[in-house]
Amino acid sequence: MLSYQHGYHAGNLADVQKHALLAWMLAYLTRKDKPVSYIETHAGRGLYDLGSAEALRTGEAEQGIGALAGALPAGHPYAEALAEIRAAHGPAAYPGSPLIAATLLRPEDRLHLAELHPQEHTALKAAVKAPNIAIHRQDGFELAQSLCPPEPRRGLLLVDPSYEVKQDYDRIPKFLGSIARKWNVGVLALWYPILTSGLHTPMLRALERDHPEALKHEIRFPPIRDGHRMIGSGFFVINPPWGLAEEAKRLDSLFANVGKR
Repeated sequence: MLSYQHGYHAGNLADVQKHALLAWMLAYLTRKDKPVSYIETHAGRGLYDLGSAEALRTGEAEQGIGALAGALPAGHPYAEALAEIRAAHGPAAYPGSPLIAATLLRPEDRLHLAELHPQEHTALKAAVKAPNIAIHRQDGFELAQSLCPPEPRRGLLLVDPSYEVKQDYDRIPKFLGSIARKWNVGVLALWYPILTSGLHTPMLRALERDHPEALKHEIRFPPIRDGHRMIGSGFFVINPPWGLAEEAKRLDSLFANVGKR
């Protein structure tokens, strides 16, 4: 299935959580001079227009980055990446995780981005360009298996599927377990939706059982509209960088008043 397009949801509350933590981790990894690898399994198009008909139709960005951008701490790498990208592309631009990574990483770092959807893949190639970036029209799980352990060995894997293929919930614990064995120094980050159905719960229990030292961060928010099944957003990080737990707690304050405005 290739029907999912993130343009309807770009900049929503889940994106703010995911991208704030991702940007912090990338900034942490680049404090050292040693190069890093960045692998993303479900990259999307990289750059979104929050003034598009798709974004305006759902209103999710207005309640997400539109409401919270001003509350981001000064100097936060997410805020800095957002400002740099909007200076280049306009005030309605919103970066997906590939463009955030491309903005924060250095020429000596290596990026591998996978995207299967033909339109999203074409848009990704147009939005994210640099000699150190490889864009693959390939199943992201298969790409990560083929690359890991990558060179350079330091680095981060982001797994962020749409979960429109329900088998992903069953596939992910085994997949991350395999990657963790092959790339035991890699930071392995998984985003997941928190659903009224609880569909994510067995996956999360398996991950917590297999990776008890991992970091789990969750936020809750009201459904964006009547009948919407997503009521929160989760981030599960194997081999979390030092200080990420404290950063996640700081992020909680950003969401403390969501739905109370």
